[in-house]
Amino acid sequence: MGMLKRATGSMVAAVAAAGYGAAARAADLLGQPTPGAIDMQPGAAPLRYQQMWFHNAILLPVTTLIAVFVLILLLWCVFRFNSKTNPVPARFSHNTPIEIIWTVVPVLILMVIAIFSFKLLYAFHDMPPPDFTVKATGNQWYWSYEYPDLKIPEYTSNILPEDKAGRDLYRLAVDNPIVVPVDKVVRVETTGADVIHSWTIPAFGVKIDSIPGKMNQTWFKADRIGTYYGQCSELCGLNHAFMPIEVKVVSEPDFEAWVASKGGSMHPPAPAAVPASSAAVQASASSAPATSSAPAASAAPAASSAPAAH
Repeated sequence: MGMLKRATGSMVAAVAAAGYGAAARAADLLGQPTPGAIDMQPGAAPLRYQQMWFHNAILLPVTTLIAVFVLILLLWCVFRFNSKTNPVPARFSHNTPIEIIWTVVPVLILMVIAIFSFKLLYAFHDMPPPDFTVKATGNQWYWSYEYPDLKIPEYTSNILPEDKAGRDLYRLAVDNPIVVPVDKVVRVETTGADVIHSWTIPAFGVKIDSIPGKMNQTWFKADRIGTYYGQCSELCGLNHAFMPIEVKVVSEPDFEAWVASKGGSMHPPAPAAVPASSAAVQASASSAPATSSAPAASAAPAASSAPAAH
């Protein structure tokens, strides 16, 4: 039992030291990986905050408690029931109360996890009214984007070479990123042009497959101005690691200026009005009585073809 206490104490000390080391580290970088980090990327969207809460407040405590409990049971069996401390083993093979407990307790744990998991899943599908749509198409091995609501035609987004991107942002930075305004709901429609890809931005909590012949959609609402990076998260061929994703979140005026530079419009033109003369002609035509196309019935009696009686 002394060895068990020492082992448990060492484990607790190791966990405390790891927690202290994590707290002592510098703050994680926003929107990109942090060298040496052990936690999730900082969030910048409501869906991401819900994901992080679900992981940190529900999943992590549950898995930690289960791991510690199993480790304690394992150490207890090793040191309490070895051949030296327990030379005469027990002969029984079943214990009904314990078997009921280890069946019911995991079911209850999964039910608790499911309640929060389904709530989060529903949040992903319960999209608020979007302010505009971005269509993302995965190609081997680059992305192309289009803003159909803002009349911005499709453009390609390719990886920047290392000498331009720099060491830290190589395979993250691109030449033509997505640009969106802060605090706006953005709907992302995505598909694949050749094979299955996956459009992913960790800071927004977004990951959705881009499948050829199918249009999937998701959404995000970035609440901080900045630059956010992601990568294709589905094995898609030889250069899978070389099709990054970059999203720039800017202020509303900067976004309007960017849309104008791309030839788009924040206020697409309304359909052209019908001229007054054409409208009058259409109205008179619709109010005129319909002409019957059925042939007029003949008033003359039909001639009998029967022979006259003698």
